Amino acid sequence: MTQSVDVSQRRSTPKKWNLGPTELVFVALFAIVAVSAVLVGMRGANLFSTGNLIDMFTRSSLLGFIAIGQTFAILCRSLDLSVGYVVALTSLIAATTMAGQADRILFGVAAVLVVSGLIGLANGLIITVLKVNPFITTLGMGLIIKGYLDTQYQGPSGDVPSEFQQFGYTRLGFLPLSTAVMLVIAVAGIMFLRKSRTGYHMFAVGGNAEVARMSGIRTGRVMITAHVLCSLCAGLAGLLIAARFGTGSSLVYNNLYELDSIAAVVLGGTLLLGGRGGIAGTIGGVLILAVLDTVFNILQVDPFFKDVLRGVIIIAAVAIYARRQLDRQARRDRFNGGDDGGGADPPEPPTPVPAGSGATETAQGGDTR
Repeated sequence: MTQSVDVSQRRSTPKKWNLGPTELVFVALFAIVAVSAVLVGMRGANLFSTGNLIDMFTRSSLLGFIAIGQTFAILCRSLDLSVGYVVALTSLIAATTMAGQADRILFGVAAVLVVSGLIGLANGLIITVLKVNPFITTLGMGLIIKGYLDTQYQGPSGDVPSEFQQFGYTRLGFLPLSTAVMLVIAVAGIMFLRKSRTGYHMFAVGGNAEVARMSGIRTGRVMITAHVLCSLCAGLAGLLIAARFGTGSSLVYNNLYELDSIAAVVLGGTLLLGGRGGIAGTIGGVLILAVLDTVFNILQVDPFFKDVLRGVIIIAAVAIYARRQLDRQARRDRFNGGDDGGGADPPEPPTPVPAGSGATETAQGGDTR
């Protein structure tokens, strides 16, 4: 009888929406856009004007390239602090290689991809072969690149032909071409993680590298692939910088793209400890940061207060994800018959009843007829 009552109560309980991190970040994005539109409207401006939309999407494309690559590394329980320096270096490589000549565009793009890929390969090999912590490895690589840039370049260098500058200024309606390319890269990244064996292995390595290794996964190759993809995405961002500036810039590493990209990935719901997350959430995080920056500029918010607000939003997002993770763990413990944290005692086992007594079904909680 007791089990029948419990089942009926369970069926009558309204079903709760259990939104995942990706859904949450896009709900937060729509909420921030709505609130921002009201605030900007109170100042007599329009958040959805063509100029503001172009500004938001342009910001999102540059950070989006870097954050997509950073997602691969963080999913494997790693990170890359050299991406900002790779962006600066590859912008110079693109501009100096193209040297203002349209017929050298492909050569310049190939040079950027080769150099950025080699940097990612070096990061991956140092981490997997020499067993150096990813934080130290990528920070050291970034400092090496910074030293080279500071000694070899005193300012902008090279010349990007006008044909390639269209990558930074062409628009498809209100959508910049660079944003469209970034979205294509994002879709390719999502398909890679969901459909390819290496993509699945990235989640396994991030979840528990030792268990993944004992399961037959070549964890070293997976980690190297993640860092190569991360650096390649930073190289694409360097191409965009060169296209927009018309020249290479050695000082763009001062914009702290590495920290912004990590913030976008975390804001998008990817765990810093790896094993859970995805690129779709990262794009949501990138768009949130782009909307906030555009709104802060329209409202002429003090730069210091702007950084404080960004920090508060990121901390709040991580706190919400952590709280949801704890709630899920508590529910999983209750389901497994462990301590439910609420002080309730586990159900009593059914009382054994001798066969032939005529009360078997009643004693086991079945039908009482």
